[in-house]
Amino acid sequence: MTKKVFVFFPDGVGLRNFAFTDFKITGEQMGFDITYWNNTIFSLKDNLGFKEVKIEDHTAHKLLPIYSRARKRAELNISRDRFNDAVYSTYKFPFRYNSLKNTFKTLYTKCLIGLYSSEDGIVKLRNKINALERSTSKYKYCKAQLEKHTPDLIFCTTQRATQSISALLASKDLGIPTVAFVYSWDNVPKAMQVVDTDYYFVWSDLMKAEMLKYYPFVKENQVIVTGTPQFEPHFNDNLKQSRSVFFKEYNLDENKTYICYSGDDQTTSPLDQYYLADLANAVRSLNTKGDNLGVIYRKCPVDFTKRYDAVLEANKDIIAVIDPIWKPVGDQWNQVLPAKEDFKLLYNICEHSEFVTNVCSSTIFDFVAHNKPCIYYNYEQPQLKKGIRDIGQNYNYVHFRSMPSKEAAVFCTDKNQLETIIKNILDGKTSNVSEGLRWFEIVAGKEPMKASKRIWEAIDDLLNNKF
Repeated sequence: MTKKVFVFFPDGVGLRNFAFTDFKITGEQMGFDITYWNNTIFSLKDNLGFKEVKIEDHTAHKLLPIYSRARKRAELNISRDRFNDAVYSTYKFPFRYNSLKNTFKTLYTKCLIGLYSSEDGIVKLRNKINALERSTSKYKYCKAQLEKHTPDLIFCTTQRATQSISALLASKDLGIPTVAFVYSWDNVPKAMQVVDTDYYFVWSDLMKAEMLKYYPFVKENQVIVTGTPQFEPHFNDNLKQSRSVFFKEYNLDENKTYICYSGDDQTTSPLDQYYLADLANAVRSLNTKGDNLGVIYRKCPVDFTKRYDAVLEANKDIIAVIDPIWKPVGDQWNQVLPAKEDFKLLYNICEHSEFVTNVCSSTIFDFVAHNKPCIYYNYEQPQLKKGIRDIGQNYNYVHFRSMPSKEAAVFCTDKNQLETIIKNILDGKTSNVSEGLRWFEIVAGKEPMKASKRIWEAIDDLLNNKF
């Protein structure tokens, strides 16, 4: 009997993993009837020819943002106190008092945090959020869709979207099993689990241990290690272009050796443009000493600021701009969606660059999958002043504690050392690839190329009551 699965997109962040990889093909080859339950403005039917059920009612309870923020802060407070670790406070975004409305929201949120910052309080707060979302028209709308289409299981592609709460509650209330995929390697310690589902799929044993550590109400058998489809394309040699073809397509100089600079979002690295300038200066200096180097700049897909423009203009003889193939389909950050072609582009940037440099990005794993090193910048810029976030705090985050050693990345802690580090990598004297691959395995599991298959196998086991 064919098993009918709804793959649920509450927002666009899951498209890259679950629409543009071989995830759907793998599931169909295993006999699943797959329908995309689509809460985004991106039409999977029109753009990809996928079977979809569109969610047209996007109503959320007006108090949901306040209660969700209170839940996150309360959970972070509990982690801070339970583990005696100040890092959890750094995950909090500042409150806003810049208008009467925002001041009221802040005071209301603080009141909730005071009431619910305990283990029992978190459960009550989550139950309150669920009660609010069950009262919405979207809950009734989604429940009617499910009663009409009768899927056997709902697979939610991210655990962190508040837009998914009412839909998943409708699923659970109808007795339909629900699964949430934990979207990113840093999400669990940051209190970004907004949904309560029957099961959770995670990347690795590390993430499973984190789920059980931070959420005592989640049982061991509810957390299943599957891997993530995010890295599967790096193991698909059909995506590889020859150096000459790739260089010709993107107007690169075949006589040059290229280094990739992977840009960060403004929140993570507000002075990111100055690290790009430092790289350009180091490359320019090395070129005067006999090297012939260039830089490929790949921006963060959701960064539309002009902050890099002056650096790019001043170094256009050195820096080649190759934008990721992502397309805005709305005015929110999570409505900037990837095109399938970007997998091929990223594969070949990794393949044809000598190494990557960035501020604490997970692109380190994309590059070590191609046996290429990574430099992490970890020094302050002179432009740093009060009110600007220091990038150094990023490396104190919990997910960086998963590094097997400090050699898992090449850290540049002094701008004056950058040129020497670059030269040593190019000459084969410095590399993080061996330790970086160990870190990759810790974070993403032992066989990242088989994640889609393992997700479908886990779904099959759930439907056959093997868990």
